[in-house]
Amino acid sequence: MAHTQLTRKWPSLDKETTLELQGRKLHAYLRDCVLPFSLHYQKIFAEHGLSASDFRAVNDLTKLPFTRKEDLLSTPEAPRKALDFVLKPDPAVLAKRPGVILRSLLRGRAHEKDRLEREWRPTFMTSTTGRSTEPVAFLYSQHDIRNLGIGSGRIADFGKRNSDDRMLNMFPFAPHLAFWYMYYSSIQNNIFALATGGGKVMGTEGNLRAIQKLRPTVLAAMPTFVYHVLTQAVEEKLRLEGIKTILLGGEKVADGTRRKLAELCVQLGSPGVQVVATYGFTEAKLAWGECPFPPGHQPTGYHTYPDMGIFEVIDPENGTVQPEGKGGEIVWTPLEARGTVVLRYRTGDFIEQGLTYEPCDCCGHRMPRLMGKISRVSDFRSLRFQKVKGTIIDFNELEHLLDDVRGVGSWQIELRKAHDDPLEIDEIVLHVSRTGDSTEAALTAAIANLMQAHFEIRPNRIDFHSEEEIRGLQKVGVSLKEQKLVDNRPAARPAPFPPRPAPSSQHLQESNP
Repeated sequence: MAHTQLTRKWPSLDKETTLELQGRKLHAYLRDCVLPFSLHYQKIFAEHGLSASDFRAVNDLTKLPFTRKEDLLSTPEAPRKALDFVLKPDPAVLAKRPGVILRSLLRGRAHEKDRLEREWRPTFMTSTTGRSTEPVAFLYSQHDIRNLGIGSGRIADFGKRNSDDRMLNMFPFAPHLAFWYMYYSSIQNNIFALATGGGKVMGTEGNLRAIQKLRPTVLAAMPTFVYHVLTQAVEEKLRLEGIKTILLGGEKVADGTRRKLAELCVQLGSPGVQVVATYGFTEAKLAWGECPFPPGHQPTGYHTYPDMGIFEVIDPENGTVQPEGKGGEIVWTPLEARGTVVLRYRTGDFIEQGLTYEPCDCCGHRMPRLMGKISRVSDFRSLRFQKVKGTIIDFNELEHLLDDVRGVGSWQIELRKAHDDPLEIDEIVLHVSRTGDSTEAALTAAIANLMQAHFEIRPNRIDFHSEEEIRGLQKVGVSLKEQKLVDNRPAARPAPFPPRPAPSSQHLQESNP
């Protein structure tokens, strides 16, 4: 396939050449794959009077309307709406293509039929997690699975992984991109790996025993879960030597999280661990990793694969494309996908510093990088602290703030209504475990002052728990993603908040005027 032939060239190309090659691939992809075989985009292009000929350059994408997650959700009129986004080739159309005819003559019709089925027939699926809407399935052909291996293999290449490494894949068993990405990463790079299924299958103790027996050099996991595993190891005074890299996915990674994981590894006998974040989403069927950076260095951004897709960063208010280096919402268009395909997909993810084409400080590659913190639009919540007006709180920033507080281990934010009355004002309750020598009073004051300085609010209450109690609150090993933000306001919760152990508490008055 074309993208494998171009792989060696892309890292050294300048911005202009990269965009030129992407424009060519975009035109060919729309002409040969999407428009002939996608029911949804056939309708969209017809409604807007567009054809593949209208797309010769990356900036031509602005002619195309965005695709949103809501566009894939079932309706009473279209109960299987997501299937309209699946590429369904017409054998009669494929049979007339010169390449198909030539390969049929050289290798026989049966061989070419098998090749086409491997390229186009869906044989695998992952799914969105369904936190804010119903889950949506994304279908893969063998072509897409091969791309999984190529993309995940590049993450391993950036980390300079080799066949002497051993990986423990602690992502949960599920039709979830993170697990399968790490699965194919080890296969693509011929690295020995054990998949534990995370906490739901082997539990914290089982994962610890696996680390002791396998002695992995690479741990791949959700940030919250690997933190709990390593914290448990410290509590049990274990030695887990030889860990070189922790690959994180599925959640945001604050600087404080990196620091805490590295410090835990030092206590366990593995100093100098590199904590590397990845960014991916189901709709892309790909993920991208940071270039591992030395201690004291700032993250170098997520290295994208321009031969496999196009990133845009847009102003979330008006949809205009942002210039290089300016933050906004991430938009994705594939160039190699089969199965389920979405074009100009609005991810709902906000990248702080946008895209850059400048060489990476660590590896020197010029491939476009997503720079800065990534946050979810769904984590901007409106809270009503007064009877009349509300306040928008960016819980992405609040999470980073809590992770950066020394002395704070695990935590959970709980949103409630005063007196459990739907008509009352909102309340924020923090559930926190302590680390180190910090007292509850000192941490209470530190957290309250930081929240006041950054958000002009104070938590209504801070409850202190043991690490084990926090694991229960976050549903570690129970939920696919650990619950760090729980909205228990009556209109938001589907069921009563589960009972928890009685905490020791520090009460604070909410300080809004």
